[in-house]
Amino acid sequence: MEELGLKNYAHIGDAVWEVFVRDYVILKTSNSKLLHKMTTDRVNATFQMNMLEYMTNDLTAEELELVRRSRNLPIPVGRKSIQHDYRLATAFEVLIGYWYKHDKNRLEYFFNKFSELEFFK
Repeated sequence: MEELGLKNYAHIGDAVWEVFVRDYVILKTSNSKLLHKMTTDRVNATFQMNMLEYMTNDLTAEELELVRRSRNLPIPVGRKSIQHDYRLATAFEVLIGYWYKHDKNRLEYFFNKFSELEFFK
């Protein structure tokens, strides 16, 4: 299942997620200040954690195992109050990175679902 390390999947997943969000928000406005706000509202640990929680019921057993293992990666966050959010955001990024490298159809499926969500808009 795993060709790259989980941290590598998280690294590429973070970039893929940001490109997806930027591609989405450029259709909403041309105001650079608003573009930045719309992007940063969606590219952060809390939002990514919420996206992971939203899609959990649609994940396969293999994907859930990837999430479980990803949540346990060491993260560079000192405050315990936000470690939970960062761990789940990292798991989200790992999934995005894994799909990007191995299953673009699955990635597109979830990106389409995300685009339809009211709280994503």
